[in-house]
Amino acid sequence: MKYELWQTPEVDEGAIDALRAAGYPYLVSGVLVSRGITTPEAAAAFLEQETSLTYSPFLMADMDKAVARINDALANREKIAIYGDYDVDGITATCILVDYLKSRGADVVHYIPRRIEDGYGLSCDAIDTLRRQGVKLLVTVDCGITGVEETDYAKSVGMDVVITDHHECKDTLPSAAAVIDPHRSDCPYPFKHLAGCGVALKLALALGGSDREEALFSRYCTLAAIGTVADVMQMSGENRTIVSRGLASIERSDFIGLHALLAEAGLDKKEITSVQIGFVLSPRINAAGRMGEADMAADLLLCDDPVKAAEMARALCDLNRERQNVEQTIYTQAEEMIAAMPEHLRSALVLSDQRWHQGVVGIVASRLSEKYSRPSFMIHLNGATGKGSCRSWGGFNLFAALESCSDLLLGFGGHELAAGFTIEEKNIPAFRRRMNEYAAAYRGGAAPVSSLDVDMVIQRPGDVTLAEVEALSALEPYGAGNPRPVFCLRGATLSRTQNVGQNRHLKLRLTRGSSQFDGIFFSTTAEDCGVAVGDRVDAAFYLQVNEFRGKRTVQLQMVDIRPSVNPSTREMEALALVQQVLDGERIPARDARRLLPGREHFAAAWRCIDHRLSAGPLDCAYLPLLRQLAERLGRADAFGRAALCLEVFRERGLLTVERHRDSVTITRGDVARADLEQCPYIEQLSIDTMGKGGGRG
Repeated sequence: MKYELWQTPEVDEGAIDALRAAGYPYLVSGVLVSRGITTPEAAAAFLEQETSLTYSPFLMADMDKAVARINDALANREKIAIYGDYDVDGITATCILVDYLKSRGADVVHYIPRRIEDGYGLSCDAIDTLRRQGVKLLVTVDCGITGVEETDYAKSVGMDVVITDHHECKDTLPSAAAVIDPHRSDCPYPFKHLAGCGVALKLALALGGSDREEALFSRYCTLAAIGTVADVMQMSGENRTIVSRGLASIERSDFIGLHALLAEAGLDKKEITSVQIGFVLSPRINAAGRMGEADMAADLLLCDDPVKAAEMARALCDLNRERQNVEQTIYTQAEEMIAAMPEHLRSALVLSDQRWHQGVVGIVASRLSEKYSRPSFMIHLNGATGKGSCRSWGGFNLFAALESCSDLLLGFGGHELAAGFTIEEKNIPAFRRRMNEYAAAYRGGAAPVSSLDVDMVIQRPGDVTLAEVEALSALEPYGAGNPRPVFCLRGATLSRTQNVGQNRHLKLRLTRGSSQFDGIFFSTTAEDCGVAVGDRVDAAFYLQVNEFRGKRTVQLQMVDIRPSVNPSTREMEALALVQQVLDGERIPARDARRLLPGREHFAAAWRCIDHRLSAGPLDCAYLPLLRQLAERLGRADAFGRAALCLEVFRERGLLTVERHRDSVTITRGDVARADLEQCPYIEQLSIDTMGKGGGRG
């Protein structure tokens, strides 16, 4: 199992039936109900796609100042530089403003810092470079909100600065001609979750005026959609409008470079969803910034020569393959470090190494956070200092956490889900210790538990048809706050497995009743998936349409697979016997002998549980735990005996055992030692084994 705990919703089947009666498909209805949308009216409101933006850009603080200063620059033929960030959000934001200003006849250049040489955000060296090129006005996108000293320096050399950003603000804002950021405490703009490209889009709309707002939104919504999805922004409000409109418009986009990239990535003339943007387009655009060639992606998106655009798209995809190889090497090294870490330093993963590529550590941090269910901090060392990238997990606010350790840092910036920082190497041990203390306090001392949120348990697998899966597109666009739905099939049989893709991925087939489903499990093989052909399993997956040689079929994109939490007939019988013992009922001697644990059984069960409790309270699926205990007891039919051992430990006060729907929470009890033979369950079973009184009492 990838996840120790699967969170499945208590779904009102009646509400699902009501939505289906109103004309909504089965799967769409199930997902909506699991997310609290239970009436046809609420479903219609949620699924309705706005086609225009709600709020005037002039509601943003300083928007009027920014427009006035840029219009002055246009009127006076001043040279303007758009200064972006090197990620997808910053690159798309840069392209939006460069393209718009060129349409106004501006003398405009763009500058995207090189991640390794220049670092994040504004720099005085870059300002000097632009000054030598004759730049009089510098406009930042997706960065600059913390550039107080750099803005002052720009002013000292005769350059005005307009800042547009969407990251968290510190107490002191830069002294710029205008500072546009929805997170300013004095900014009345109602929607606070725009990406950097969303803020840049708003600036372009403000510059164009209300008469041109629709035309400009139509031109730039696709670039803004790509940046918004890539930056994992909350998929609600204006972001939902930007992304849904952008996805619908991508085929008609005027940006030749974008079409070249779609073709090179194998997406030309295909329906593009937020999933393709997140997993196919964004990594390729991001690869440029990660590998120190951010200008390559911006130049591609702004290119108007089809032949040159095709060449640049190929080069970008080659760079992405290089990035993947570097990433896998760093990930393997990080896993080795984590395996050697003491447990008290695993609440937050703080890792550093001089071998690591600075541009790739952030994406490795994301993978580690997902695998280990805790925030991750990856630091690239260069001499006596390190550049760190960090990623959140489970609502952990990275910006606040970094603020709490600011005395150990040379600088930091970002937002609650993703951030960057600079640190001296000598401070890393103290930073690691304090960040782990902070993360442990955030969780109340509980051990991290990898948890998967399931939207819908499929009760009627026969209803999962091609048409039903295609209808899920109504829930798009996916993103933070509206994630791609995860489905679950319980009690299925794993009927086939086959390693594919040079033994890196797993194809499988699941059967339940008369229904069969083919699935693909990326980065997992038959040997390490934890189950075998013939096993009764639960599967968690995304539903997608697979196209092969013109044929469209339903495919499961696996998220996790585990031994089923649905009991088999034999397990149900064993649990029923245990419940009779707990209720004080007599059971037949044959059954009593099968249930009664000996000292060696108690010892084996305790060793297993004690080991798992060494990291803190245990949250896990109940039935798989009993199956694991049964294996430790050494017999295939020991399932009921394992369940009884757990109940005896609970009754004797050695453990507290809290049962949930499919899971159990176990902690150490108040008693350190106890005589298990004096447990009333054991005393009664000992009598029952002799058959006295026979049958049930």
